[in-house]
Amino acid sequence: MIRGSVQIGDPVVYTMRKVSPHPGKRAHDIDPAPRGELYVYLVDKLWAVAEVRDDGQLVVVTRRGKRYVLAKDDPNLRRPTLWERLRYWARFPRAG
Repeated sequence: MIRGSVQIGDPVVYTMRKVSPHPGKRAHDIDPAPRGELYVYLVDKLWAVAEVRDDGQLVVVTRRGKRYVLAKDDPNLRRPTLWERLRYWARFPRAG
């Protein structure tokens, strides 16, 4: 959930839930499925705000140019911490 004003180009982090037999290196909060064949985990996606709509929705852009429309109050959406901004600055796309 993002509080306050958001501007075009602001970096955002979206925590996405995934399921697969082999979690990637950026996976966290990894839990095995009940039968142990798959894993359920979270991955932080580093995106940038491309558009702020009047109805409170945000259009975000990925590094490869894919666009998603998200609600500003989505609990999986947040601002990056200072550490994330410094450590992953090159992974945030340039929007605008």
